Amino acid sequence: MGRLLTVFFISLLVFAGFLFTRVENFSLYSPVPKAKAQVKTFDANTWFPKENIKGVKTQSTLRLNSNSAILADYDTGEVLFDKDSAHRQAIASTQKIMTALVGLEYAKTADTFTVSAKASKIGEDSMGLTEGEKLTLSDLVYGLMLPSGNDAAVTIAEGVSGTEDKFVNLMNNRVSDLGLHDTKFINVSGLDEDGREQYSTAYDLAVIAHYTWEHYSEIREITSTYHKEIPQTETHKYFDLYNETNLLTSYPGVHGIKPGFTWNSGLCLVTYAENGGKKLLGVILGSPDRRGEMKELLDYGFGLYGIKVSHPGLDLK
Repeated sequence: MGRLLTVFFISLLVFAGFLFTRVENFSLYSPVPKAKAQVKTFDANTWFPKENIKGVKTQSTLRLNSNSAILADYDTGEVLFDKDSAHRQAIASTQKIMTALVGLEYAKTADTFTVSAKASKIGEDSMGLTEGEKLTLSDLVYGLMLPSGNDAAVTIAEGVSGTEDKFVNLMNNRVSDLGLHDTKFINVSGLDEDGREQYSTAYDLAVIAHYTWEHYSEIREITSTYHKEIPQTETHKYFDLYNETNLLTSYPGVHGIKPGFTWNSGLCLVTYAENGGKKLLGVILGSPDRRGEMKELLDYGFGLYGIKVSHPGLDLK
């Protein structure tokens, strides 16, 4: 009898061990999804503005009244013009380039986000969102970049991260990933906030714009679009959007990217332009005349390569 009990207990232990192993294996390979964590890896940034890498002879004849500016060869990074490009200052809605970048990195363009009460009431520049509407990320980025919708910015942030603050953390972490050290965001819109400072530089903004333009064809298409109609659906109304980017329709070869203005930042503008096989990326911050000064900056940059751009509409006095 004792021998039978011993055999029974040994068999029970073996069976229990078998079950434990199966449970452990099941837990390791269970198809039940885990909570989504916002931890991602991205292509390393290798483009930074650099001076005199190909011996382009820049001149000192150009004078801008902006606080700071930079013009760089898009392909090589060679700096063609620099005015205090490391100066930290508010950059207004030009920081929505980073909002768009992080949104596209953490969500798909077909993902649908719901407009919150906070987003619909944020004020200032708007694409006209109403609380409860549902739009795709693609449509929201049009609203973000064309009319500079603050409501679109907050909707993207909340749709991706749950709250604007969590999304801002992603933006600031992404700045570090890009190898930049003179940028700090406190919101996704670029609006000034009393008692809180956010800033960037012409240099950092050029790097952010270059990375976004290079890695996301959606941004190239969106910021090159002057007029966008978003048809009404069961989840949202009709939207009629126009691009407010200076020079987009008046300077040949300009394809965006983003203007911005607050009383703290002054007039700001980030521009990509391509003529005669040369690609230029320009940033002007705190300008009394961003449109006129960017025209001068682009003329100057293309002129260094012997390229003359005709823009009779801009030359009218």
